Amino acid sequence: MTINTIKTYLSGLLVSCNIVAALTLAATFGLTACQDGDWDEPTFAETPYGNNALTEEGLVTIAQLKADPDYASAFKNNKSKKVEKVLKIKGRVTGNDLGGNLYKQFALQDETGAIIVAVNQGGINGYLAEGQEVLIDMQGLYVGGYGGQAEIGTPYNGSIGRMSKDLWATHFKIVGGLQNVNPNAIQPVNFDDIKGNMDNAGMLVTLKGVHFSAANGTRTLIDGAASGGNYFSQQLREYGSNVIIRTSSYADFAAMVMPTKAVNLTGIATRFNSTWQIMIRKTSDIEIIEN
Repeated sequence: MTINTIKTYLSGLLVSCNIVAALTLAATFGLTACQDGDWDEPTFAETPYGNNALTEEGLVTIAQLKADPDYASAFKNNKSKKVEKVLKIKGRVTGNDLGGNLYKQFALQDETGAIIVAVNQGGINGYLAEGQEVLIDMQGLYVGGYGGQAEIGTPYNGSIGRMSKDLWATHFKIVGGLQNVNPNAIQPVNFDDIKGNMDNAGMLVTLKGVHFSAANGTRTLIDGAASGGNYFSQQLREYGSNVIIRTSSYADFAAMVMPTKAVNLTGIATRFNSTWQIMIRKTSDIEIIEN
């Protein structure tokens, strides 16, 4: 190889290296330019769940829905009726299936009242956390009563039952996206303040300074209790048999030993006919009061 050939080779190699360096610099600059905010930051206002196209046209409160003359009879007489007109409700989730006690349903509450939404789907808590704000398009869904408890769903045995998850997916919108979660937006009310009116059924409540009647230091929430299906009922010393703590054998806290001391109990105050059924959501709903 001659000296001139070597010089030509090295010159070509240098040009190639310069081209690679220039391309690398350009690519780096391009990435940096993009990172400098050449597009809008994601807001997460829309989610992959539900129907993001829903608007608040026809919005009413939960109390107005229950009192609507077209549907009030279905709620009170344990029937079901299809909502034919444009109606929507909006509220916050106060209880879901996270602890396994509220099965395939969740409680929705606004400033006027509460209602149970029954959906034939597990893992609802994965996208409807406590405190999540939800808009529901009622047109095409059914409303009614199950043992007097106001619910949204579909007809079942002449009453109201769970709607399919596919139907549900087209009828709800997560308001403000998944970041719009505020578990403190709706505070539990004192049960004694609302127990005289069963139209309040479905609300988040606290029973203050109560004792489990059957507590002996070893019995769990489902020990020695009257049962119906997979649910067990415990009574409280301060109330009669028309107020019970209802716990599923599948609940995460079913094996929890009932405290013998006074407790504050928080949960969803559902009803079955004339009986209040307090549905605890998680272990932290049982607060032991130190004497």
